[in-house]
Amino acid sequence: MTPYSSLASGRLAKKSETSKRLEEDSYAKLKYDKTKESDLKIIERVIELAERKNVSMTEIALAWQLTKVASPIAGVTKKSQIDALAKSVDLTLSEEEIVYLEELYVPHSLVGVIAQNTRKTANEVKVWTQK
Repeated sequence: MTPYSSLASGRLAKKSETSKRLEEDSYAKLKYDKTKESDLKIIERVIELAERKNVSMTEIALAWQLTKVASPIAGVTKKSQIDALAKSVDLTLSEEEIVYLEELYVPHSLVGVIAQNTRKTANEVKVWTQK
């Protein structure tokens, strides 16, 4: 499995900072706004572990994902982001830290293209369907 949007469109990479993407990405808002309150509790734990280990939130989030999958996908726009991605490979989380990050997780509903691509709708014309 290769998770896409492994940093939750930046939510797992920034404390309370904002960015153009966080403000304007309507698709990300569609994916994450419904679970904002429960996600914030996990984000706070990512922040806490990052501060305790003196690493970035990105490193914590990706180090956790690397305990589950071989290759999370994360987009970057700055060199510092590449550095954090590389460092996450060498960061080891304890079993207690992994449980701490996971225990409050609430699964998200599928949205967008993934949610629309079902057997029930297989014969319908969709925005990605080419003629």
